[in-house]
Amino acid sequence: MNDRKKLKILQIIPTLDRCGAEKQMVLLATHLPKEEFEVEVIVLTRSGTFAEELAEAKIATILIGKRLKFDPFALNRLKRAIKQFQPDLVHTWLFAANAYGRKAAIDCGVPRIVAGERCVDPWKSWYHFYIDRWFAGKTDRIVTNSNGVKDFYVQHGLPSEKFVVIPNAVLTQETTVDGLFSVSVKEILEEIGATNFESEGDYLPIVHGDYDWERKTLLPIAPELRFRQTPFMIGIVARLWSQKQIKDLLWVFETLKFVNLNFHAIIIGDGPERDMLLRLRDQWQLSNCVHFLGQRNDVPRFMIHFDLLLNSSAYEGQSNSILEAMAMGIPVIATDIPGNNDLVVDGVTGLLVPNSGEDFRLRRRNFVEKILFLLESTELRKKMGIAAKTRIAQHFSLEQMIQRHSELYRTLCTNHYS
Repeated sequence: MNDRKKLKILQIIPTLDRCGAEKQMVLLATHLPKEEFEVEVIVLTRSGTFAEELAEAKIATILIGKRLKFDPFALNRLKRAIKQFQPDLVHTWLFAANAYGRKAAIDCGVPRIVAGERCVDPWKSWYHFYIDRWFAGKTDRIVTNSNGVKDFYVQHGLPSEKFVVIPNAVLTQETTVDGLFSVSVKEILEEIGATNFESEGDYLPIVHGDYDWERKTLLPIAPELRFRQTPFMIGIVARLWSQKQIKDLLWVFETLKFVNLNFHAIIIGDGPERDMLLRLRDQWQLSNCVHFLGQRNDVPRFMIHFDLLLNSSAYEGQSNSILEAMAMGIPVIATDIPGNNDLVVDGVTGLLVPNSGEDFRLRRRNFVEKILFLLESTELRKKMGIAAKTRIAQHFSLEQMIQRHSELYRTLCTNHYS
């Protein structure tokens, strides 16, 4: 073993935006045992909101300033930073860092290299997979967060034996932040500018009858939902881009409004589809019940009041928002895809919706039906919430994630230096 007191671990990632892989990297970097590991972070393209957490943990962070897809100057700056830190192991995250980071680490003679594949990535073309396969041969291990992601990459020619599955984790302290419960639903709705948060009398009865999904007329609803005075809080926490299929959920909300369900949908996140989604929301006259809050650093303040969380993604790695909702005891309704179905046990901790491929009408209909089914029973939601919280504690704790990464780093470096 090297005579150093600590193993030097270098994490390389494209950005510090508030996204899933970035969050997991920061959790890992800030919670690795400080008596055993010295950690540094290199950011290729741009910093972001997670930089503050790294600074608070006194973890050195270097911004390379990569500007182009092929940027030899950035690669040279990256090599200089690696040589200065002299890591025992480099761990890269996501495609840009997996390419630039592994290339630089190989050129600098880093003893051990670990790559991170965090999501099923159907956007990749043949040359992306060619690059992935080439670097895989020079990589000690590829860490992923679910068997679904592993299977996806093995199908595209990456060696199965290189993969290590370490599930994502949630910082459970987020569920017990002081003051989370001191803010009422009414105060939350006032804060976001909602106006119909209190009943001035009985709400209109929800319509009954056979439902025509093409013409959106009449929907059978249980009597328990007829005169709900406290609005249901339906949450979405996601990046606003095509993968997440938020447009489908706007259609779902239009249907829920049509049947006079008393609800507010809270959408937290930002992304390239924001303007389009806002136009659709206003066009469909949903501004009084669908609220886009943008990027937030105080998601738990809102999430704790959700009656349920929705995830309509077409593909995932392993959703942080699902993890965090389940850790708070909130049932989840999500598309039945790899990653989501690792977390949500259908009928136990939430409900899974068949992705239905190109049949978006069927997918939307299924979401409506499952939302109404789950909202009909407070006891069912409570039971599912308890089961969800238990599942996260047993299988997706931060302690387990840190332990598994620590063992991986320790084993790889010990084998090299022994």
